[in-house]
Amino acid sequence: MTKIYRWGIIGCGKIAAKFAQDLRHVPNAQLYAVASRSSDNATAFAAKFDAGTAYDSYEKLVRDPKVDVVYIATPHTYHYEHTLLCLKHNKAVLCEKPFAMNEKQVQEMIATAKEQSCFLMEAFWTYFLPHFTEVEKFVQSGAYGTIRRMEANFGFKADPNPEGRLFNKALGGGSLLDIGIYPLFLSLVFLGMPETVEATAQISDTGVDKRCDMLLTYPGGVQAKLYSTLVEETDSTAEIFMENGSVRMNTRFHEPTKLTYTTPDTIRTVPNSVDSIGYNFEAVHVQHMLNEGRTESTIMTFEKSLQLIQLLDRVRECIGLEYEGNTGA
Repeated sequence: MTKIYRWGIIGCGKIAAKFAQDLRHVPNAQLYAVASRSSDNATAFAAKFDAGTAYDSYEKLVRDPKVDVVYIATPHTYHYEHTLLCLKHNKAVLCEKPFAMNEKQVQEMIATAKEQSCFLMEAFWTYFLPHFTEVEKFVQSGAYGTIRRMEANFGFKADPNPEGRLFNKALGGGSLLDIGIYPLFLSLVFLGMPETVEATAQISDTGVDKRCDMLLTYPGGVQAKLYSTLVEETDSTAEIFMENGSVRMNTRFHEPTKLTYTTPDTIRTVPNSVDSIGYNFEAVHVQHMLNEGRTESTIMTFEKSLQLIQLLDRVRECIGLEYEGNTGA
């Protein structure tokens, strides 16, 4: 008999709405319960996305024995706390990125998941999108040599409201953790951990980075030039240059998009064929892992999440960005 996975969502903001919408594309998935600190928000969200249960506290949701797996979509600074809450109630967890605010927190989250024998994965949805998989195949084929350099950017003009999530330091605001993480993750997947990390930033009046420029260097002089910004629109593309060709993820590269391949013989563009926002692919993977009885993703592994947070910590050290009160246990 096929198991129907009953999902819970903690945090009823914009990302949660996208995930809930795409969960409708996932076979054998049911949005069973949602939770918000506001009863009105939870009730409205549940009505909009056909969830059967709305809770006015996260604790109530994790105590519900019918919830199989929880998607955490609260602000960055709460990921650590809410992940531990779920794991300690034996709920499988898909937690939004960044996984936590620093490596110490991520280490404890992973250790707790192992202690509880409970599934945990960082929700890096881009990693599961079809176009990303195609780029991996192109690069790993070796047909066009090895990577010589990489360039990627992600930028948009955000509301500078100091109380809004993007510029609020207490909520983990700044371009690096919100969108700079995408170019950085791209470099990690295709080039691994760098030999050196250099970074500079423009710091806003609220103390977070409004722009972050990163230069990562690898053996043989290979470099990844990356940046993120909350103060201007960029083309938000990524391009990987091989010895004998290149592949470009067109705007916006972190979501379903078209690819442009340039080889010695031709330039070819492959259109985007995804008919959802794209969050359904990671949810399908989570259910596949749960079906197999796994407690760790075979794709977005604990090692990958640890390496990513290590890179984020190194960049933050370069630009002198610290978030108070988020040192972990």
